[in-house]
Amino acid sequence: MRSIDLAKKMEDEIIRDRRELHKIPELELNLPKTVKYITSELDKYNIKYKLLVNGNAIVAEIGKDGARCIAIRADMDALPIEEETGDEFMSTHKGVMHACGHDSHAAMALGAAKILKEMEDELPGKVKIFFQPGEEIPGGAKPMVDEGAMDNPKVDAVIGMHAGTLFDGVNKGSFGYKKGAMMASMDRFKIIVKGKGGHGARPQQAIDPIIIISEINLGLQKIISREIDPTTPALISVCQIHGGTTQNIIPDIVWEEGTVRTLNEDTRDFVEKRMGEISKYIAKAYGAEAELIYERFYPTVVNDPDFTEFVKNTAIDLFGEDSMVELKTPTMGGEDVSFFLNEAPGTFLALENPRVYPDGKIYPHHNSKFDIDESLMYKGCALFVEVARRFLKGE
Repeated sequence: MRSIDLAKKMEDEIIRDRRELHKIPELELNLPKTVKYITSELDKYNIKYKLLVNGNAIVAEIGKDGARCIAIRADMDALPIEEETGDEFMSTHKGVMHACGHDSHAAMALGAAKILKEMEDELPGKVKIFFQPGEEIPGGAKPMVDEGAMDNPKVDAVIGMHAGTLFDGVNKGSFGYKKGAMMASMDRFKIIVKGKGGHGARPQQAIDPIIIISEINLGLQKIISREIDPTTPALISVCQIHGGTTQNIIPDIVWEEGTVRTLNEDTRDFVEKRMGEISKYIAKAYGAEAELIYERFYPTVVNDPDFTEFVKNTAIDLFGEDSMVELKTPTMGGEDVSFFLNEAPGTFLALENPRVYPDGKIYPHHNSKFDIDESLMYKGCALFVEVARRFLKGE
């Protein structure tokens, strides 16, 4: 039976799993209910697995040791948002919801695991299913790599998928793909400016950190507009500023926090270096001090060209020419699947399956009304199965 037929046969179970996971959203690296649900389903099918990241990550294994091993990656964590979808299976955890589709990723991967288990005797190698916590920060992929998820046996290829509506230009029901850089690195920065507080009516007696951090921010934007090739994607966004207590007091300290996104490591290194220099020397010029705290979270998501071509051709064989749409540009959003793709060739796809509400509206990721079209999840499951089967058989 074809993978697409097997996935359609499994469809009701995939939807059920997604809805059960949707009811119990959990945050970051603490997913006890989610892990319990998924492992109970794996147990029903006698699928072996091990737990990592303090019991919050699952590595399921199907098949036998052979020449090749492929990993299917699915994230499981949710977001701190109060749900407003109106679904019968809405979140039962107040202030937490699956507003990014990770429940569907886990359900599609779980469906693939069940199907692959049924054809286990035919598989000449090993399939690992990574059920990962913490994609929304602090990041669960790197701890899984550090704890050996990619080893014993060594993973030779990785495939992952994001549901919803991440990219423009992808028709509903199709997959978006891109060779090379697809998603940006994701870094967080904090700048602290220490001046000298005083009366707002006598600024000459103070060293005003509000004015100084304003000048620093103008300097930061010039890194992007005047120091980096205009054809090289990069951005610096200041997303919060804090300082002061009332209308007539100049504060001692002001701090801000934001994000940096780039598509290659050289640009990433350059931006961090220049942010530190600009902050320090602008503050020094006005008699203040500035500290840059720069945290690197996720590297750039880089899809292997050859493996991506293999996945593209597999999808076209299953669903037709229109099923794969090449993305024209990367997104500056980040994804920690990059840690797995840095360890082995692989690809990350976008399944375009947003829910269209009766009034015609589609709500974006991280919105309280975000939802997906469940009738298209079988496609993601079928592609996972067929890619794994063909890769292990060397087709």
